[in-house]
Amino acid sequence: MRLSPSYGSAVLCIALTGCQSSGILQQDNALSAAGFSVRIADTAERQAMLNRLPPNMFVQRVNGNDIHYVYADPLVCGCLYIGTQRDFAQYVSNRQFDFEQAQRIAFMNYYDAAWNWDAWGPWGPLGPIYGPGW
Repeated sequence: MRLSPSYGSAVLCIALTGCQSSGILQQDNALSAAGFSVRIADTAERQAMLNRLPPNMFVQRVNGNDIHYVYADPLVCGCLYIGTQRDFAQYVSNRQFDFEQAQRIAFMNYYDAAWNWDAWGPWGPLGPIYGPGW
């Protein structure tokens, strides 16, 4: 039985996609293990905001003394992972990154005046701590 070259190409593409998805899924598990909370983009407003963030990258948001790290995963879970500075430090430690690697993965300070953080629900035990545009 001979297989056509296009069949072999299709199998290779599927295998590579599976490996990529597996890597992203492992990333998602590592974020959860470090203490990041998951917020599903389950409304049209949340989905639109999720699509404004760079996919599968950390962005840092500083507001006063509070620092949060946000990781957008539009492909696997359609969600945000949100963590504190302590959660991010745990993630870095779990992944055994050095300081320089940690700086490279979370250097972007994200600001978007149209972003509504309250749409993602409570940010702590006392409820939302940032207003619109946070």
